[in-house]
Amino acid sequence: MRVAHFDPFSGISGDMTLGALLDAGVPAEPVIEGIASLGLPIQIKVEKVRKGGFAATYVKIEAPHEHKHRHLHHIEAIIAQGKLSDRQRDLANRIFRRLGEAEAAAHGIELKKVHFHEVGALDSIADIVGSAIALDLLGVDKFTSGPVAIGGGMIQCEHGMMPVPAPATAVLLKGVPLRPCSIQTELTTPTGAAILTSVVTEYSDQPTFLIETIGQGAGTKDFPEQPNVLRIFLGQASQERQRLEDERQRLQDAPPRPDLAHDTIYLLETNLDDVPGEVVGYCFERLFAAGALDVYTMPITMKKNRPGILLSALVDETNLEAIEDVLFLETGTLGVRRVRMERAKLHRKPAVVETQWGPIRGKLAWREGQTPRFSPEYDDCARVARDQRVSLQDVYNHALTAYRG
Repeated sequence: MRVAHFDPFSGISGDMTLGALLDAGVPAEPVIEGIASLGLPIQIKVEKVRKGGFAATYVKIEAPHEHKHRHLHHIEAIIAQGKLSDRQRDLANRIFRRLGEAEAAAHGIELKKVHFHEVGALDSIADIVGSAIALDLLGVDKFTSGPVAIGGGMIQCEHGMMPVPAPATAVLLKGVPLRPCSIQTELTTPTGAAILTSVVTEYSDQPTFLIETIGQGAGTKDFPEQPNVLRIFLGQASQERQRLEDERQRLQDAPPRPDLAHDTIYLLETNLDDVPGEVVGYCFERLFAAGALDVYTMPITMKKNRPGILLSALVDETNLEAIEDVLFLETGTLGVRRVRMERAKLHRKPAVVETQWGPIRGKLAWREGQTPRFSPEYDDCARVARDQRVSLQDVYNHALTAYRG
């Protein structure tokens, strides 16, 4: 599987994206021809430059300044008249629609009433359409990205001074991991954020594949702290990633096991009134390690009105003695009750879904004749939440959305 990974350590804009794609090997001629087919007074120059001592490609868009503002349907009409492939046209429209939806959300208005200001200008149209063409010509199966640097400080918007990120940019970057940055200027523009979030399906700190090509696109600004470039890495997915994908497909195609609809388990219980909480917590770990299906406690009142804990464990017959040994050893209890129970349960099988942060395991559960229900695995979701610095609930929601999709 061929993958492209964005590294927006110095932010991302439309011209930086287009420059990085051309630097990565996309031929400039079809991109320039596609933009020219829009029939707009635009001139494009592709230059090799140095940014912070590093070689990069800079795309300079020359267009006359306009005083009119365009709505989404105006821009869609411009794109429709260009000689683009269906994939290129659809991607360009999708990027502009994301921009429009972000502006509508930021200003609290309907999408059809959104005026495209800077992003509706001729140079922004060229950036987005050119990037859509180049992204298509890149010929990759999947786009990923590292955390995005947004910068800081204040910028001048049509409605006055606003803090970075601009309102539309902030909406577009919801759910996207951000990178700390001390540079006090706008590093990520609405155009760059819209392009990135329209194609990227996974965010990780580093590429998780074998790197073959690196493209560097130059921005217009220069910083003493770091080079103002956007990097794009191209390569083939690693064997580990391919293995996870193969596992996901295997689990998805595996037939359910109808013999697991009913089984027999045991409930082991003991009352504790003189055991510290730390010991009970440690006992939980030992019980699960020994093969317990579930472990839980309830507060109870014991003889002589002493407060106590009812410690319970659900166990398969094969692990019965091992679980009893843990209870006797770790709690010092004098006795463990054993109850044999018949259990009816849903059909189940493991599943793996692909999210913007990578694969997340889970379970499918269903009754005959009903739609399966997907439950994400807590350990995977917690790991992603910690690594990506997002909320656990967001990870759960993304995993559920990925399954429904």
